[in-house]
Amino acid sequence: MHHQLRTLSKENAEGVAQHLVMVAALLEVDDFSGAEAHAETAVRRAGRVPAAREALGLVAYRKGEWARALSEFRTARRLSGSSHMLPLMVDCERGLGRPERALELAMSPEAKTLTVEERVELAIVISGIRRDLGQLDAARLALEIPQLKATGRKPWTTRLAYAYAETLLAVGREEDARTWFARAADTDTELETDAAERLAELDGVILTDLLEGEEEDDLEDVDHDRGNDRGNDRGNDRDHDRGTDGDR
Repeated sequence: MHHQLRTLSKENAEGVAQHLVMVAALLEVDDFSGAEAHAETAVRRAGRVPAAREALGLVAYRKGEWARALSEFRTARRLSGSSHMLPLMVDCERGLGRPERALELAMSPEAKTLTVEERVELAIVISGIRRDLGQLDAARLALEIPQLKATGRKPWTTRLAYAYAETLLAVGREEDARTWFARAADTDTELETDAAERLAELDGVILTDLLEGEEEDDLEDVDHDRGNDRGNDRGNDRDHDRGTDGDR
């Protein structure tokens, strides 16, 4: 990102960088309106900086605004010459209800320039598109890539295992799906997925939120206390009124 900002004045570069940092931080906590405000400001100040257009595209993508996200990603790619956002562009086409165009983009020559992690993300998206089309075996095959059997924890391990488990479940291989949901749950230290819950469902375990009842009890206690306070206030008002009447 920093090398992209060298075309700006020092003051403007520093300001844009701060806005982009805020976009990332706010997306992390799902504050889409705040992230959008910072991204739009970054674009206004540096519209020809790929990172700014990419940031705005990411906000739109997280909001499910597929057309806007795709437009920003295309602009970022045109400005930078990089296709690293291709998996998200394919997913935007999918979101727009254009699976054939999405698959065509996924098979474009640019896909061969992606890093390993980006190729894994693209495989996950392609598998999802195949499932949308009812092509369940093709969806499974799309995920049977070398990275699926990689040892050790990689950046893609959890998401790939989860997607594969979903696909196996869709084709009726429940026991195999359980194995891959377990693998996803074991590596999901950041709670990216609901793999643990899906695993529990397959095992017939009903998960109960132990804090749920306590929260309801706390709310009932608060309401009860407020009711007593209101009752006491009304009682005090009546005593005050009676005292006044007595004085008269």
